[in-house]
Amino acid sequence: MDITSMTAAELGERIKNRELSAVEAVKAYLVQIDRLESDVHSFVTVDQEGALKRAREIQKKIDKEQLFGPLAGVPVAVKDNLCTKGMLTTCSSGMLENFSPAFTAEAVKKLENAGAVIIGKTNMDEFAMGSTTETSYFGVTRNPWNLKHVPGGSSGGSCAAVAAEECAFALGSDTGGSIRQPSSFCGVTGIKPTYGTVSRYGLIAYGSSLDQIGPVARDVTDCAVILEVIASHDPKDSTSMQRETYDFTSALVDDVKGMRIGIPQDYFTEGLDKEVERHIQHAAKVLEEKGAIVEEFDLSLVKYAIPAYYVIASAEAGSNLSRFDGVKYGYRTPEYEGLHSMYKKSRSEGFGAEVKRRIMLGSFVLSSGYYDAYYLKALKTKALIKQAFDKAFQKYDIILAPAAPTTAPKLGASLNDPLKMYLGDIYTVSVNLAGLPGISIPVGTDSKGLPVGMQIIGSCFDEVKLLRAAYAYEQTKIYERPNLVKKGQGEERALMEGGRENGKAV
Repeated sequence: MDITSMTAAELGERIKNRELSAVEAVKAYLVQIDRLESDVHSFVTVDQEGALKRAREIQKKIDKEQLFGPLAGVPVAVKDNLCTKGMLTTCSSGMLENFSPAFTAEAVKKLENAGAVIIGKTNMDEFAMGSTTETSYFGVTRNPWNLKHVPGGSSGGSCAAVAAEECAFALGSDTGGSIRQPSSFCGVTGIKPTYGTVSRYGLIAYGSSLDQIGPVARDVTDCAVILEVIASHDPKDSTSMQRETYDFTSALVDDVKGMRIGIPQDYFTEGLDKEVERHIQHAAKVLEEKGAIVEEFDLSLVKYAIPAYYVIASAEAGSNLSRFDGVKYGYRTPEYEGLHSMYKKSRSEGFGAEVKRRIMLGSFVLSSGYYDAYYLKALKTKALIKQAFDKAFQKYDIILAPAAPTTAPKLGASLNDPLKMYLGDIYTVSVNLAGLPGISIPVGTDSKGLPVGMQIIGSCFDEVKLLRAAYAYEQTKIYERPNLVKKGQGEERALMEGGRENGKAV
């Protein structure tokens, strides 16, 4: 089997058994990046030199039997809003174009301690604000299944990199569906854990009460293995939770007999693509045939999720992004007259249009006279949405839903109408508002050959049930490779012509 076609768990096992070396694995992925990156543009930074050096160090530890973990020697890509010491962390924004952090995010450090090799930083919507990875300062990322379509967002670079087999797995962040929606569009598996399960220390914040880091991989097994590595209580993060157990791989059992599955009627109404609906209903039937009890129910409050989410997220974004003022770090305009002029011009020139739009919306809903009318009401709605899910989970073990109302739209189709782009998050934002875990798994392709993803939602701290259901369904399916990957290996070229190499602009 080709190295880049292996799952992260398979590759880790081969390296552990000395069938492959960590250096061979990294070289194979660097060749794949070289072959495809000019088309896909998953990465902002590729650290060729650092990854090979790290791989040699890890291999020595494996040879001395000092590293035994399932991810030792396995190449990983990291979303570019997670701090990495000594490697650029840009948030795909001109504001942080040359920012090199002095520390590493806790989730990334956990991977490093487990022996994973960071191969680079992935492209994203600027400051994670967007659903298509088209708002990046460094240019758009394309969907490996069809280069004329978006990969989703904001973790589009991470999901496209996994789909294009440019890395074994990746880390993303999910504020309103930013792992699950692009996973659906790219035909990969991505999980957003319960809020507080993975430390947010070192994650450059968008919406602090909503953000959560999670893995993107090729299958459910990989996601469970990776989640076990990165999940922990962290005293450096005040929202980090101390869980009773961090055992997720025990959920990998092909058994859903007696599991109660709810399907919200509210999600299967006007606006949902018929092909997407057909695949979700078929997946539900597969689980039912395996012994699960499947019922439809009324979740309610769905129509209020989008406005509540964008009010809260924009308010928190406006507050979080106020630190980027041209004084402490980040972009500073070269020409200005006085402090106020420097603030204004630095932020006007450093931020893109979508970021400015959300900062303005956040400032508006927090302003005097509008706070009660918008922000306070949104917080009350958030509480009601959480209550609606709590009530549902009294009856059901998990909830099945689409991850997105359509398959991946064409490039440029969403940016012309921001409200339409916001409505694309209708099935995912409620999970973040309620702090719940959710996973997106591929369940087929539409008539255009684009992937369809199904979302499985669980109760708080109940990832085991959703992982079990996802794994059980996965056993009936064969992993499909994207169109771009099916074309063959092609000729090797000099790594990363143009773009960024080794953390520096080329």
